[in-house]
Amino acid sequence: MPKKKTGARKKADKMRSRQREIQAGGMESRSLIDFPCNTHMTCDKCQKIQKNRAFCYFCNSLQKLPMCGHCGKTKCQQKSGDCVIKHPNVFTTGLAMVGAICDHCEAWICHGKKCLETHGCACPCIDSTCFECKRTLWEHGGRLFICSFCRYHVCEDDQMEHQASCQVLESEDYKCGSCNKVGTHSCLRCKLCFCDDHVRRKGVKVERGDVEKCPKCQFELRDTKDLSMSTRKYEFGRQGVAGGGDDDDDDYPSIYQDFDFGAGGGFSFGGVKAERCETSSSDDESDSEYSEEEEDEQEELEQELRDLKVG
Repeated sequence: MPKKKTGARKKADKMRSRQREIQAGGMESRSLIDFPCNTHMTCDKCQKIQKNRAFCYFCNSLQKLPMCGHCGKTKCQQKSGDCVIKHPNVFTTGLAMVGAICDHCEAWICHGKKCLETHGCACPCIDSTCFECKRTLWEHGGRLFICSFCRYHVCEDDQMEHQASCQVLESEDYKCGSCNKVGTHSCLRCKLCFCDDHVRRKGVKVERGDVEKCPKCQFELRDTKDLSMSTRKYEFGRQGVAGGGDDDDDDYPSIYQDFDFGAGGGFSFGGVKAERCETSSSDDESDSEYSEEEEDEQEELEQELRDLKVG
């Protein structure tokens, strides 16, 4: 049976884990979806899955077991700790455990002194406006994500579309914006490429081993060869020309339905010669009706003239 950890042992383990976090980058190395304030929550009343929040986004109901947005606990078992509200020999749950609501992530914070003091400044959802739809956490019910390329905040509704279109350059080729060389470094925020000469600025010294910064936005540059970058494309011309169809009311059949309107390199008719469109059956019927009416009128006029001569 393992020995029970003493207080000094627990303190040393906690300090060791904290040192590992500091060496790895602290809060920045931790994924956003791992924070308790950004986890999934199922409403007790409407049974809809949403982000952890104080009140349901859909039915505005209160949850039976609220979760702390900082430490992630739903039950306070500390008999003597840093609790602001002391509860000796009593385990607290529900509203007896919470102490505040975070303005940034809209989640409950427990009544622990550490959580109340540190979460307001260390909340990962500060300035968490979606880059695509410009909505905040108070305006959508889903979780929040960070794009792995441009490091912008993206909501749950737009994350898949944003990830698919994030590696698209604003230019039509991979050349540097200042010269005609091929850009070896790419900025995933400005969507621009830079060559080895124009990526370095005068008066800025980059230490050995550091990552190059974008001259425009100071975001970390990445090698173009390591990314699946694509260029901006324009599609000219009519991609899908409507055919004649089976519409009886259409008196103007499409003479371009067999033509190929190319895209990108100008327009091409695909080698098809334009020919005069044959008249439809409806036009033939209308012409025959008009000719019969003219013949009837001419016969009536001739009959009137004969009657006048006889008289």
